[in-house]
Amino acid sequence: MLSLYRPGNGLLHRLPTGPKALLLMLVVLGLSFLPSTYWAAGMAWVVAVLGYLLGGLGLSELWRQLIAVRWLIGITLLAQLIFMPLEAAAANSSRVVAAILLAGLLVLTTRLTDLLAAVERGLSPLARLGVDPERVALLLSVTITTVPVLARLGSGVREAQRARGARGGLSTFVVPFLVVALKHADELGEALSARGVQ
Repeated sequence: MLSLYRPGNGLLHRLPTGPKALLLMLVVLGLSFLPSTYWAAGMAWVVAVLGYLLGGLGLSELWRQLIAVRWLIGITLLAQLIFMPLEAAAANSSRVVAAILLAGLLVLTTRLTDLLAAVERGLSPLARLGVDPERVALLLSVTITTVPVLARLGSGVREAQRARGARGGLSTFVVPFLVVALKHADELGEALSARGVQ
C-alpha cells in the first residue's frame, strides 16, 4: 500500500492520529474564516510554515510539497483573479494552498494504517445510521493507492507515444489513457469482488 509517511520525531509525529487530524482540521477551518486580506494571506503561509517546522519535516519538505501542487496554485490564483480583486484572490488562493499543505502534513506525519484505523474508529458511531466504517476505510485506502497508479499509467502512455514517435498532445493522450485507466478499474473491481467486497 502506498504511504507518503516520513519517519521523524517531531511534535506531529508523536501526536495520536485522531487528535492530530482534528487539530489540523480545526486549523484549516480557522484559516477559512479569515477575511480576504493580504494579512490573511500572510497568516495562511505562516501557519503552513509553522506546521512543517513543528512537524519536524522542515522547509525542504514544504518546498517539495509546493512544487508538487504548483499547477494547482497557478490555476487557483488565475481563476480567482478573473473574478476578484488582487487582494481577495491572493487571500483565497493562500488559504486553499495552506489547506492542501496541512492535509499533506497529516499524511506525511501519520502512517496510512494508523490514519485509516482512526477514520474507522471515528465513523464507528455512525454504524447505527447504516454507515459501514470498514467499507469507508477500504474506499479511502483504494482511493489513496489509485492516485499514484494512475500517474504511473499516464507516464507509461506518454513513454509509449514517444517510443512510437507520436506527437504529444492532449487529444492524443486522453483516449489511450482512458483505456488503460478503465482497464485498471475493471481489474481492481474484479480483485475486490474476488475478496467478497460488494
